[in-house]
Formats: sequence, structure tokens, C-alpha cells
Amino acid sequence: MNKLQHALIAAAVVSLSLPVAAEGVLAQLYAARPPAGSSFVRLANPLPTAVATQVAGASKQSLGRSAVAGRYAIVQGNRPFEVRIDGKLAATLSVKPDTFNTLVIGKQGGRYALTAIDDSGGNQDALKSELRFYNLAGACAGARLRLGSGDATVFDAVAPSTAAARTVNPVAATFSASCGKGPAAHWSMPATQPGDHYSLFLTGTAAAPVLRGQLSATEPYGKAP
Repeated sequence: MNKLQHALIAAAVVSLSLPVAAEGVLAQLYAARPPAGSSFVRLANPLPTAVATQVAGASKQSLGRSAVAGRYAIVQGNRPFEVRIDGKLAATLSVKPDTFNTLVIGKQGGRYALTAIDDSGGNQDALKSELRFYNLAGACAGARLRLGSGDATVFDAVAPSTAAARTVNPVAATFSASCGKGPAAHWSMPATQPGDHYSLFLTGTAAAPVLRGQLSATEPYGKAP
């Protein structure tokens, strides 16, 4: 057993009384049985200013201050949907059926641009939690996430505008993230529950990284067309 596995197991908080066999907390992410071929799309804003966002007519969300990423909107795979930023049409897109997608907001030539990250293949184990780490920091060629300030590496060399994921025991933990030999940013993750999906976003720059995290969630089915 390596140091990371030992630390996560030692810190795990598992309640045997939780109704994990009945989907429980997992249902908060996957929502109420959308039709076959549906997909899930959310926006993430690593920019220093907050923006108002909307995906496919779902709820409007402000991203950048209180939250890096919004809730997943439910869309139909292979059918076009609109993405609006600050009330203006930013893009008309489509995604493959039965996928999860994070669209990262950037700027190109003074206009908003979107970079897609595939979040599919997530944890289906109702006894475990999923941890997903996104490298959204400017000029960060390879991001590293560690457990606490020690040498237990959770993810290493995560490329720009990509994410890495792993299944962990439900746990409360502190993480540090860095780019190369630059300074490390820290974030304390509250205790997760079985079935939770927790996202950690590295933003800022390689020289001044910022690490923030949040639980993933979806819009209630029926809010998006």
C-alpha cells in the first residue's frame, strides 16, 4: 500500500447506516432519469472576472467568484444547443450522447471561446467518491496535485485544459497543487459522502496558482429543453 492509499484510508469517513444501495447521494449528480441519449454539459470559468452563464435554456448561473463551475445542464446528444455568456450567444454546439462535458471559458481576440473537457467515465461505485482535478492555470504545462504538503502525489503532469480522475474513499482532506517548481496552492476539501463527485480546479497562473474545489451537481431534469 502506497502513502496516498494509506492516508486516504486512514482519513476515510464511512457511515454504514447510509442507504448506499439505493443510489442516495449519487442521484444528486445524475438527476431523475433523463431520456436515453441525453448528455450533461456545464461551464467552468477560470478567468479573474465573474460572468453570467446559461446552457441550453437551463438556469442562469454566475461563475468565477463563488463557484468555478456551474451545474450540469441536461441536453440531447447530437442536437444543437446554445451557450450564452453575459446574456450574449457565445456558441451553438452539440455533444455526443451519454457523455459528461465541461466547457472551459477563455478569451481569444477579445471574444469568449470555449474549450471542451470530457468528464465521462466517472465513478459508478456507490461506496466511493470521485475526485477530478482540472489544470486550468495559464502557462501551466503540467499540474501536480498532492495530498497535504507531503510527497503523496494524487495526480502528476496533468496537461493544460485537461482533467484527471480517480476513485477514493469518502474523505476529508487538504490538497496542494503546483506547476513545476513554482509555489503551491492549498485547498481543504470537506468530508465527502459515498457517491459524491468532487472537482478541484487549478486556476491563476503557473507563477501564482489558485486551487478551488466544489461538489458536482446537475440541473433538475425538465429545466433544459
